[in-house]
Amino acid sequence: MVYLNYNNLDAETQNRLLHDSKNDVEQRFGNDLKSYAKKQHLDYNTLLEEEAIKNLYSYQYVFNI
Repeated sequence: MVYLNYNNLDAETQNRLLHDSKNDVEQRFGNDLKSYAKKQHLDYNTLLEEEAIKNLYSYQYVFNI
C-alpha cells in the first residue's frame, strides 16, 4: 500500500511515485524488458516508463485527509 497525504499530490510526489514504480518494474521484469526491447528494436527507457505507468494502477493507495 502507498500512503499519501491528500494535501500533498504535487508534481514532486507524482515523480517520486513514478520513480518508485520504475524501480519496482525494473527489479521484477528488467531482464525480460531488456531482451524484449532488443528483439523488437525498441528503446528500453521508453518501454520501462510505459510499464511503470501501467504498474502504478496496480498499487493500492491510502489517502490521509
